[in-house]
Amino acid sequence: MYDLKTKENDNNVIEFIEAVDPKKRKEDAYRLLDIFTETSGYPARIWGASIIGFGSYHYKYESGHEGDAPLVGFSPRKARISLYLAAGDPSRDELLNQLGKHKTGKACVYINKIDDIDIDVLMKLIIQSVNHLKKSYPHV
Repeated sequence: MYDLKTKENDNNVIEFIEAVDPKKRKEDAYRLLDIFTETSGYPARIWGASIIGFGSYHYKYESGHEGDAPLVGFSPRKARISLYLAAGDPSRDELLNQLGKHKTGKACVYINKIDDIDIDVLMKLIIQSVNHLKKSYPHV
């Protein structure tokens, strides 16, 4: 059986952010903490070793693979900041076009710094992601 590495844990969010380098990345992490907390309505929790997640949902794929994941979140990584925002809703792409300087991966949105993006659009993306996952996984 597959063992998920990215699980919610009791690590301290503030201690995690305090260890972030460089200083500007740490400042961005605190700003994102405020934005995600206020916008999602969920408290911040550490998932795995480096993701700050908000809320959670349980997923199950047709393959039988299942687990829990944060509704939304971010990770202040060395190279870039990863934003975890739900894919699958057509309005996501429309909002991403308005976000500002970013790159997208399979499920992540990557930014260099928070000053590169429109905070109002980020807040809309957070709300859209939470609503999309709540609709897709009604037991959230």
